[in-house]
Amino acid sequence: MHRLAQQFSRDFAGQHVLVESPQGRFEAGANLVNGSKLVGARAHGKHLFLEFAGERFIHIHLGLYGKWRFHEVDGHLPAPIGQVRLRVACAGEVADLAGPNRCALVSAGEVEEVIARLGPDPLDPTPNARSQFIANVRARKRDIGELVMDQSVIAGPGNIYRAESLFRVGISPFRKGTSTSVKRIGQLWDDLVFLMEDGVQTGIITTVDPQDAPKPPLEADPEASRFYVYHRTGRPCLRCGAPVQEKRVASRRLFWCASCQR
Repeated sequence: MHRLAQQFSRDFAGQHVLVESPQGRFEAGANLVNGSKLVGARAHGKHLFLEFAGERFIHIHLGLYGKWRFHEVDGHLPAPIGQVRLRVACAGEVADLAGPNRCALVSAGEVEEVIARLGPDPLDPTPNARSQFIANVRARKRDIGELVMDQSVIAGPGNIYRAESLFRVGISPFRKGTSTSVKRIGQLWDDLVFLMEDGVQTGIITTVDPQDAPKPPLEADPEASRFYVYHRTGRPCLRCGAPVQEKRVASRRLFWCASCQR
């Protein structure tokens, strides 16, 4: 979402844009900002906010199936492909959104209400973000593997970052938040910041340190050069050789090394 916010700010900000809903489900909202200046874009966790003149915002949450498609244009806009909920276009570029979990026109106050319900974002940290994350985890008796995916505890990390950062700092996903030390939770925050900032810069998630990457790459295990445990069930841990474990937790697949993570 932060990469999307950067793209909108770079390519659309400052321009009066076409806003429409080819599918029709967001037609009323689109009509209210159509032709307005797009001031900028902001992301917090998995939420994207497109700001228009007059302090109007389009709030977008992709969910599991939402997707943006960007196209360069020269004159005529291309016909929408599929069920496009939202189209934003300016001279030279068009962005189409399909299948979002949420696409709604909101006020500045409503934006702040959404952000207030979320935990700190490693990619948009406030001065007290690290300490807030530590306090959020320490206050809960649930497994830390669940807490890292709770957007009210920390906003942004998904299943890959959950598995990989917990492995990299050696924390068992089944350790309770209340029984995890301040030092280790702080290390987890720092690693999430490092990995997620790298992901924004490169556009690809890579979590394996160069000294741990198998050389040459392991046959039938293309992700071994990118991930330590994610999607590597039963395969040897890149650090200790023990088989990587998997368990379904809250409808999501959780991966870890029982030997390296305590």
